[in-house]
Amino acid sequence: MSNRLSSLKRFLPVPPPRKVAILSPSHFFVRAVPVTEGAAAAEVAGQVELALEVAAPFPLAQLYYGHHWKPGALHALVFAAYRKRFTVEEVENWSDAEIVLPSFATVLKDSPQPATALLLSAPDSLTGIYYGDASGVPTQVRVAPIPAEATEAERVALRDALLRSFAGTLHVIDLVGPPEFDPASDEGEFTFRAGDFSAHFDAEEIASFDVRDKADLAARRRAQVRDLILWRTFVGCAAAIALAAFLELALVGAAFWQKQRLAVVERQAPVVEAVMTSQSLATRIDELSSKRLMPFEMLALLNSKRPHAIQFMRTVTSGLLTLEIEAQTSSSGDIDVFRTALNQLPECAKAEVQDQRSRDGVSTFRLVVTFKADAFKPEENPS
Repeated sequence: MSNRLSSLKRFLPVPPPRKVAILSPSHFFVRAVPVTEGAAAAEVAGQVELALEVAAPFPLAQLYYGHHWKPGALHALVFAAYRKRFTVEEVENWSDAEIVLPSFATVLKDSPQPATALLLSAPDSLTGIYYGDASGVPTQVRVAPIPAEATEAERVALRDALLRSFAGTLHVIDLVGPPEFDPASDEGEFTFRAGDFSAHFDAEEIASFDVRDKADLAARRRAQVRDLILWRTFVGCAAAIALAAFLELALVGAAFWQKQRLAVVERQAPVVEAVMTSQSLATRIDELSSKRLMPFEMLALLNSKRPHAIQFMRTVTSGLLTLEIEAQTSSSGDIDVFRTALNQLPECAKAEVQDQRSRDGVSTFRLVVTFKADAFKPEENPS
């Protein structure tokens, strides 16, 4: 079945290329907010929204926001942007994107050792991500804009200033170039690359990074589930139709083959009948030439076991090995004795008593005796 589905997919429309929207970090303000110890992911999402309502200068309805948290961490990284920072065209362009997230969120995969600063450079900005503990969730994220006319010396000075803002930095990781989505990522998974660095996320890990309106995201996920069910139903129906068509063709082929076979049998029937007749005739001739009926020997053998009270009235042969005898006796008990004695003979295959009747003290019956094939070997003619 899987081979048929693979063959079927070749004729289905090619899906459009995957799309991910990576936003400039300069649009976002970022905070690390505490969360309850042992909280689940859904509880953390609620606590993040409460923290944003307190800390953000705008209501939640006017923000695009997301967060990053790992199980066991005592804080979450929250990032939010004022909606009016984005044009209508930009927002409309998000409608067919699988995920919309700030550029720095694309590298929040690994858990560096404490006091590590990760620097993400772009043509117009330098983003510093600082890990103050071993939770794997950054404690600080700072974005420094870079003027278009900045010299290399000014860029180096900006980098040093950004590192000094993270007090106690012991390790620095420089990422060259802005992160980009790898379109070769497996379906439902996301891989981002920045130079030699790569970060791989599954759909569940990256879902909280999406900054779009949460109600729209919920509706989008419901639509995706519905579309997936419809797609699988369509593929299943298409496979069933293909299988039904294959079976129909197989039935047509089988009917044609059966018709051809019966025609051959019908044409060969007279030949087969002639061959069978010849074989039967040859067998009969062979029996007549090599075997002969031996009724006297049969009677002699039966007489050797016949009680004196039993009289043979009529005998007839049936084939070469069967003798039928009509007999009578004045002692009905001798009938069973006679039959038992015959069945014990090594030359006798079977002896049966049939149609036994009694009248005026005389019992009549029919005795059918079948002899073994080698019971009577004819004497060879002297040469």
